[in-house]
Amino acid sequence: MPPRSSIEQELMSPSTPKKFKTDRSVRQFHRCFASTSTIFLCALFLIVLTASFLSFRIFIGGSTKWCYFENQVRSSAHIHRSGGFSVLVTGAAGFVGTHVSLALKKRGDGVVGLDNFNNYYDPSLKKARKKLLNSNNIFIIEGDINDARMLAKLFEIVPFTHVMHLAAQAGVRYAMENPGSYVHSNIAGLVTLLEACKNANPQPVIVWASSSSVYGLNEKVPFSESDPTDQPASLYAATKKAGEEITHTYNHIYGLSITGLRFFTVYGPWGRPDMAYFSFTRNILQGKPITVYRGKNHVDLARDFTYIDDIVKGCVGSLDTAGKSTGSGGKKTGPAPYRIYNLGNTSPVTVPTLVSILEKHLKVKAKKNVLDMPGNGDVPFTHANISLARRELGYKPTTDLQNGLKKFVRWYLSYYGYNQGKPLN
Repeated sequence: MPPRSSIEQELMSPSTPKKFKTDRSVRQFHRCFASTSTIFLCALFLIVLTASFLSFRIFIGGSTKWCYFENQVRSSAHIHRSGGFSVLVTGAAGFVGTHVSLALKKRGDGVVGLDNFNNYYDPSLKKARKKLLNSNNIFIIEGDINDARMLAKLFEIVPFTHVMHLAAQAGVRYAMENPGSYVHSNIAGLVTLLEACKNANPQPVIVWASSSSVYGLNEKVPFSESDPTDQPASLYAATKKAGEEITHTYNHIYGLSITGLRFFTVYGPWGRPDMAYFSFTRNILQGKPITVYRGKNHVDLARDFTYIDDIVKGCVGSLDTAGKSTGSGGKKTGPAPYRIYNLGNTSPVTVPTLVSILEKHLKVKAKKNVLDMPGNGDVPFTHANISLARRELGYKPTTDLQNGLKKFVRWYLSYYGYNQGKPLN
């Protein structure tokens, strides 16, 4: 047994009065308890301090160094023209998002981008777009629109006047492989963003990307905004249709000013590699065969191909003509505008014609495999009626497929370094 301390020896001594022993025990207990409490409080203080430090250092939602981003966010959102907007662009490193962000910044609006840089297609292309935006003083935050705390922080830093919501899980066929990603981004993400906009004070104006896919199995042409959209042909289309219903609800209940844009097959420089024109170009240059689908009775598929610059004009026109939101801090004070527009070229072109134009610009003959269209959610044709957008937005497309593909091919050869199918040295 280890030797007793002097205090223990004294307390155990038979000559020590009982009351004295008890008093000394109580005092010793109090001193031990006080010491333990102090250690506990100090440890608790250190834990709280560490958590506070980490929350200051870490971007809410998982990205790093949020504290260092705040000044960049404010700077990027700074407005440089009289009557200009401060715009949050979601999906800013995407195809349309990049072009819209550049157009807004060029005219003097403040722009802050948000993108999750997922790997649906080559993230290096998104990183290159980000570099392009950064060179034009547009800051992009890497984050997910489902992160409510991050969105709340953004609206706390910048009282955005407008939101251009372009973030979405794209692609008709991929929905058969990963349906959850469409629900996560196109439905849950949309609701999270609308909640942030609803609670903001002041509430921003919202313009968002729906899709021509909502027309689904509709056979009436051209497609008009008043046509039924209750027969989607793909999960992607269904999520976009759901988005239109959800945005209508938030407009009705909370007074958010919302404009939905139904894009028709957007193409051009910095485009999406999963699109047919893009993959056709790559395979033709590499000497690989391309698959050209055809519809029932061997009818050629046709699309209302719309050049990116025309889409951008429609997006900016939607921002410029949108009425203000009427809510404040989640409470509606009056009715707010709710609009939906087609943005297309209103000149459908068959896929074989698209291929022949690419062959001409690439100076390479395509190796074609012609197959019947599988049941993957694609539709045989699209054709936009743009009379409403023309009348209310001043929307007027000016680039036909021949000239648009010429510009795309020029960019593609410059970016990827191909010449007659061979890498440039």
